Amino acid sequence: MSDESNLPARDGEEPIPNPGLPEHQWRPTDVDPAMEKRAERQVATFFGLAMVCAVLFIVSYFVFDIGDDPSTFLYFRTSNLALGACLGGAFLFTGIGIIHWARKLMGDHEIVEMRHPAGSSPADREAVQEVLALGLEESGLGRRPLIRNTLLGAIGLSSIAPIVLLKDLGPTDISVLKETIWAKGMRVVRDVVGTPIKVSDLEVGDLVNAQPAALFEVDEEGRPVIEGVELQVNKAKASVILLRMNPEDIVPGPGRDDWSVDGIVCYSKICTHVGCPISLNERTTHHLLCPCHQSTFDLADSGKVVFGPAARALPQLPLMVDAEGYLVAQDDFNEPVGPSFWERDSQ
Repeated sequence: MSDESNLPARDGEEPIPNPGLPEHQWRPTDVDPAMEKRAERQVATFFGLAMVCAVLFIVSYFVFDIGDDPSTFLYFRTSNLALGACLGGAFLFTGIGIIHWARKLMGDHEIVEMRHPAGSSPADREAVQEVLALGLEESGLGRRPLIRNTLLGAIGLSSIAPIVLLKDLGPTDISVLKETIWAKGMRVVRDVVGTPIKVSDLEVGDLVNAQPAALFEVDEEGRPVIEGVELQVNKAKASVILLRMNPEDIVPGPGRDDWSVDGIVCYSKICTHVGCPISLNERTTHHLLCPCHQSTFDLADSGKVVFGPAARALPQLPLMVDAEGYLVAQDDFNEPVGPSFWERDSQ
């Protein structure tokens, strides 16, 4: 016995008879022009509210304090609360407006789509284009300029609003990257613990993560002199690594003959590619490898790049020994630290 329900339908015929679906019920906005106009104004209102929220997001970013002592509201940081509420409101009202538009104003027809082969025929592709054109027509974008313009405004402002957050990716004045807290006579101390380092503390091949002693200073009451955001900023710029090698292995660059002490050299710990902290040392070659993108620097030859995407050598900190035998800086770096895109001129 053949199953006629699996047979393909002839052109113009439905594959199965109508099972008794109720007649289509038109929406009030389909038959009442006043209701249609009211719905259009409602949709535009939601898009307008989205634009207001987007503008308030930008205003909130610049108005509310995000420093060490930010204002609070109901135990929440006012800045975070305002930014989250405003940006969330912009997206929420845009979404509500689109849903309201689709439910009350866009074309309201039952559509049946028959199964078809995976590969569409040219006729099917032309039919899809016609359907898309029909959908554009039924959406009313062409004849509802109020909705179209407020939608574009809502999407545009909501998309622009997060751009102001790019300001937090780095300082607007890159001159702050040209100097660090290092100064003449400042001791080089071990990272985390802050103990000063003597030449005798290091053996050939030893690599030590270090910081300037100023970051560990405390006042008379035992409180840190530098703390909070200021501490983190200075630590990020001033982090260094010490490596001791045989003095005869060092190839000093021009003017750097006295920058090392008994084979101990000091370089910025921040990769000049995109700023990753580096300390992977190849003991026999004196090469320092960045774990992020494999940029490799020769610490025996002024920190020059020997492999990878880094554009310039690691900045070198000149060393000397103070009266008590501890390693100290001769001065600050003579070039900017950090990624190359922050400062092209290394001199």
